[in-house]
Amino acid sequence: MTAASRTTLYSPQMLALAVELADISLDPHAPHSGEVRSRTCGSTLAIGCTIDGAGAISSIGMKVRACAVGQAAAAIFAGDAVGRNFADLEAAERSIAAWLSSGGELPDWPRLGMLEPALPHQGRHEAILLPWRAALDALSKETASR
Repeated sequence: MTAASRTTLYSPQMLALAVELADISLDPHAPHSGEVRSRTCGSTLAIGCTIDGAGAISSIGMKVRACAVGQAAAAIFAGDAVGRNFADLEAAERSIAAWLSSGGELPDWPRLGMLEPALPHQGRHEAILLPWRAALDALSKETASR
């Protein structure tokens, strides 16, 4: 049994992250929006954002209907999404998906290590990826219009 599987999934630290979402409300009139749904658990995440002249996120809001793991992932994402562009988020999503599927080195995203207790819980992996995928959905609409 690995240290991660012995760790409590819903730790106080993970549950505390979900509280951060109260400050990240979705603006239904945001100029760029995306929404995704987890095939494994049914969690959903809608994102609205504004983008600066360089194509990077300048403000963000979300509506998250997910377990505490998905909520924690959304808070972690939102805490460092501003200033990121499509390529940044695409690279992050790929590295996080690889980390979730095979373990290995922790991807470079602040506070992502707080989600390590979810690694052995494959049913939670899509919920973790929701914010990155929703942002890519929103930004791909922007990229396509350029």
